[in-house]
Amino acid sequence: MMSHQWVTSFLEYLINEKGYSPLTQANYKTQLNAIAALSGELGLTSWEQLDVNWIKQLVAKSARNGLSSRSIALRLSALRSFFNYLMLTDQVTVNPAQAVNAPKQPKPLPKNLDVDEVSQLLEVSDSDPLSIRDRAMMELLYGTGMRLSELVGLTVIQVTDGRDEIRLLGKGNKERMVPFSGEAKRWVDKWLSVRPQLLKAPHNALFLSKLGRQISTRQVQVRLKEWGLKQGVTSHITPHKLRHSFATHVLESSQNLRAVQELLGHENLSTTQVYTSLDFQHLASVYDSAHPRAKRKKTDQ
Repeated sequence: MMSHQWVTSFLEYLINEKGYSPLTQANYKTQLNAIAALSGELGLTSWEQLDVNWIKQLVAKSARNGLSSRSIALRLSALRSFFNYLMLTDQVTVNPAQAVNAPKQPKPLPKNLDVDEVSQLLEVSDSDPLSIRDRAMMELLYGTGMRLSELVGLTVIQVTDGRDEIRLLGKGNKERMVPFSGEAKRWVDKWLSVRPQLLKAPHNALFLSKLGRQISTRQVQVRLKEWGLKQGVTSHITPHKLRHSFATHVLESSQNLRAVQELLGHENLSTTQVYTSLDFQHLASVYDSAHPRAKRKKTDQ
């Protein structure tokens, strides 16, 4: 049976010496009690017996029991703090939990906007130069799927060479072409017609701030957030969400994952699959029905 005396004194230390909140104390107590119970199931009877290998087994057992990566990370955090206290009070000489990493937590993907939400967001009038600029930026982000850094880095010559595509220099200095037509091109042309009103000195940057300098990534993020609120869109609007919506909508319409990969500038196809939240079971069914070497022969009746 794991000693509760050390746990009790540790929890008192959190409140009296460290000034932790009662909620944090309660969370740590819950996690340490769970660890003690799991350790008992593994045949351990004292905290001193916990070494790196035993803690790894505790992590694995927690995962098998359905505990999420985030909860396991909290459990390990509580155990690290507890062992730090035991070292401080000379109960143990090492902290084995420091050598055990929590399972990698999946990064949540941004929820894409549906088509109606995009239309609602983009109902921005051409009442003033800043509104035209913002509408042009949003049309480009949604119409091409370019990254925020790529948008900010655009030059005038990239959109005025008469072609229906834009050459971008993405991550790793990898070049790619994205389509440039429709509403995106129309609003960029509108912006170019009023851009001189903000231009204070010769500058190649396509999008300018109200001070006449190249717009920053932070300024774009703030403006998009403001437009989302102004247009009554319930989702929090970010440049990345528009890129994600572009990818999702194109993929839903075309089912062409490879083309979306090229448009997004992803080196690996698996990145595109994760990025668009596409179920690989769906891809497998498309492959099974379309690929000549994948089609199953009908059994003889």
